Amino acid sequence: MLFIETGNEISCLQAGFTVSARNFKKAVDRNQVKRLMRESYRIQKNNLKNILEENHKNLAVFFIYTGIELPKYNDIFDKMGSALKRIEKIFQLK
Repeated sequence: MLFIETGNEISCLQAGFTVSARNFKKAVDRNQVKRLMRESYRIQKNNLKNILEENHKNLAVFFIYTGIELPKYNDIFDKMGSALKRIEKIFQLK
């Protein structure tokens, strides 16, 4: 969770991550995918955070990995980037 105080209002950006136990039986594999997702989100979240701060908006997002194979970091990074860009567009239009 990330909380940023701006003046009297609090701008909030929260993110959650999950991986299906049905597709990944071993907790080690689920945790690896969640680590990859969290790291790629951490690196790419700054633009979205800045847009939210400018508009004094709060956002909570939850990312669900639905694949059935262990992903490579580059694949996760690209997909996370495109998801965050779609969210940014929504807030820039408002």
